[in-house]
Amino acid sequence: MIFRFILAILFSFIVLSCSKDKKVVYKPSAKVDPFVIYKEGMDAFEINDFFYASKKFTEAELNFTNIDLAAKSAIMSSFSLYGINFYSEALENLERYLKKYPADKYVMYAHYLIAIIYFEQISDEKKDLEPLIKTNNKIDFFIKKYPDSEYAIDLKFKKDLIQNQLAAKELFVAKFYISTKKWVPAINRLKIIVEDYDKTIFIEEALHRLVEINFHLGLEEEAKKYASILGYNYNSSEWFEQSYKILNKDYTVKKIVKPNDEKSFLRKILNKIK
Repeated sequence: MIFRFILAILFSFIVLSCSKDKKVVYKPSAKVDPFVIYKEGMDAFEINDFFYASKKFTEAELNFTNIDLAAKSAIMSSFSLYGINFYSEALENLERYLKKYPADKYVMYAHYLIAIIYFEQISDEKKDLEPLIKTNNKIDFFIKKYPDSEYAIDLKFKKDLIQNQLAAKELFVAKFYISTKKWVPAINRLKIIVEDYDKTIFIEEALHRLVEINFHLGLEEEAKKYASILGYNYNSSEWFEQSYKILNKDYTVKKIVKPNDEKSFLRKILNKIK
């Protein structure tokens, strides 16, 4: 701090001394070349120095008079911010880009990146549901607007994962209600899985829980209805056997013998290969 203070005093002394000898005349600096700035941004981007790249792309955008080049700089700045996981800043930059350059040829990439940013912020089913819903909505928007793009294929796969996450969330809440014996809200949550997420891996357990709860409440016809759906579609599953056991007390559920640990299982496979 003392060193900086001494430097400041010294700098002031030099400026004052010069001003006595010669009158200081302001001269405007030469115009900044945006192409040079953009290249600096690209050089930084290519070596993964995304923070510096973002600053340079933003600076280039402000200096480009060509709207296409300014738009390209803006979206490259967004990609740079995404590269260092500055999700909020990247999203803000992308939304600004979409408003400022709605006809730009890179708009599709902006929408795709927004969907990816939402997707990467998804946590497990026990936590906040909002990122899941936002991601699902954004992916639906993209697939509808750009159905034939290569990015739509990737997002369709991610949508399947999101559907599983949403179903997992519903099942998690349903199990909580079951543990507290709140049967009606539990049934309602399980029905959401049956009606909206029937292609997910959680459909079988949801149907079984509906059999279990309805049978417990004495609603045997409802229990049989869900058991029949489970049996018709998944009659070889573990959950069907569990449901069948509820409705048929004499039925014995088959026990699946599992290896003691993963290593012993691998050892058996190695023995066969040898």
